[in-house]
Amino acid sequence: MTVHGIPVPDLSFERRRTRTGRLKMLLVLLACASPVIASYFTYFVIRPEGRTNYGELVQPPREMPKLAASTLDGAAVDLTALRGQWLLVAVGPSACDPGCEQRLYTQRQLREMLGRDRDRLDKVWLVTDDGPVAAPLRAALEAAPPVTVLRVDGEGLARWLDPAAGRRLDEHLYVVDPMGMWMMRVPADPEPRRVHRDLARVLRASASWDQAGR
Repeated sequence: MTVHGIPVPDLSFERRRTRTGRLKMLLVLLACASPVIASYFTYFVIRPEGRTNYGELVQPPREMPKLAASTLDGAAVDLTALRGQWLLVAVGPSACDPGCEQRLYTQRQLREMLGRDRDRLDKVWLVTDDGPVAAPLRAALEAAPPVTVLRVDGEGLARWLDPAAGRRLDEHLYVVDPMGMWMMRVPADPEPRRVHRDLARVLRASASWDQAGR
């Protein structure tokens, strides 16, 4: 009795056909997705000339440092605890001059101008020395909605935030995103309506992934 071997099928052809089919499917998906990919690349990377902003975008954005800070009552805080919320940051010495007071007032008004999105933005004042804050000013800052006031080392802060050429660090407001990235510098002596337009845009653009609160 003769036993004949059963022929072994050639599986290499099947494997090649499967790979070819998958490659074709990926090419079709890529062709369908390419307009979306191109639009995102153009919007976020190339930035068309017709898209304007009043504040100066920081390229690339700068990550918030792990900088020691403290409250006005002396409690230790890590600066990175501010992450998780959009921030509008003012900087300056404790002896807040009229220019400083105007910036803090502008900061408050800009937040209120955001309407229903105002709870997505926190006001922050980073005090760069150990001097006392005047009682009337401190009471105003603690009034609802309060300003987060922290003392920080001025030299350390200057390694994160930069003023415009010919300006001091304390002459600007700074916009920081919820990931702790400094991404925009507001001009000195700003026009509030134009700053509001910038803030409204970034909040609208981040609405799909950012919610109020930390």
